[in-house]
Amino acid sequence: MAQLQKGPFSRARIYFRAMRWTQWIKNILIFLPLFFSHQWWSNGLGLQALIAFIAYSAGASSIYLINDLLDLEADRQHPKRSLRPIAAGLISPRAAMVMAGALLLAGLAVAFWLPLLFLQVFGLYLVTAALYSLGLKRVVLLDAMMLAGFYTLRIFAGSVATGVKVSNWLLLFSMFFFLALAFQKRLSELLGWSEQEEPLRRRGYLKVDLEHISMMGTSAGYLAVLVLALYIQSPDVAVHYAQPGILWWICPCLLYWMSRLWLLAGRGLVTEDAISFAFRDKASYVVGLLVVVILILAQPI
Repeated sequence: MAQLQKGPFSRARIYFRAMRWTQWIKNILIFLPLFFSHQWWSNGLGLQALIAFIAYSAGASSIYLINDLLDLEADRQHPKRSLRPIAAGLISPRAAMVMAGALLLAGLAVAFWLPLLFLQVFGLYLVTAALYSLGLKRVVLLDAMMLAGFYTLRIFAGSVATGVKVSNWLLLFSMFFFLALAFQKRLSELLGWSEQEEPLRRRGYLKVDLEHISMMGTSAGYLAVLVLALYIQSPDVAVHYAQPGILWWICPCLLYWMSRLWLLAGRGLVTEDAISFAFRDKASYVVGLLVVVILILAQPI
C-alpha cells in the first residue's frame, strides 16, 4: 500500500485528486442560462450562479468519494483506477468517508443561500447520483441516460439558482448531446477491456454491443444538431440575436466535432470521456473558437 506523501502541499494535492476537482469543469453548465440570456451582471445573478457552482462542486466531489469507496476493491484491480488516491492507499477509507460527509454538508450549507427550488434540485441531484453509484450505473442504457440527465440537471439548476428561465430547446439539446457523450464513454471503456476482463465488468455491456453503442451514440449526437437547427429556425432565436441566420454555421461545426469524436473513439484513440478529450484536443479548441466567433457575429441582443 502506498504511503501518504509528507508535507501539507503534497497532502493537499492528494486530497484534491481524490475529490476529482478536474471534474468541476462540468459544473460550468450552471452558467449557461445566464450566458444565453446575456444577463451576466444583472442584479448579482452572476454571483448566484457562482454560489450554485460551488455547491454543485462540493456535492459532486462528495459523490465521487463515495463512489470510489464502493468500488475500492474493483479499482485496485484496474490498471488506471488503481492509481486513484483511495485505491492506492494514499487516503484511508475512514478519512475519505469523513471528507465525503464534510463536502456534502458544505454543499448543502452553500445551497441554502439560494432559492428553495435550487435546494430541491440540488437534493434531487445528490439522491440520484448516490443511487447511480449504489447500483443504477450497472443497469445497461439507464446508466447512459442518467449521465445525460445529470448534465441537463446542472443547466436547470443554473436556471432556478438565478431565476433566469431556461429554454426548452437548450434542455432538449443538452439531453441528446450528453447522451451521445455518455455512449462514447462506454464505447471507449469497452474497447479498452480485454476478453479476460470483460466477464468481470459490472456495467452490463459486452463486446458484442460495440456496434449498437456506436449507432445509438452517433444518432443522439446528430439529433442534438437537429434540435439546434430547429431552434435556429424558430422565432425564439430572434429574441436574443440580431442576425440569427449566422447561427446556422454552428451546425456544420458541431457536426464535424461530433463525427470526428466518434471516428477517433471507434479507432480506440479516445480513452477517456469526451470532455477530458476536448481539453487536450487542438481541433476541439478550433471548433470552440469558431462557435464563439459565430455567436459574436450573430450580434447578441
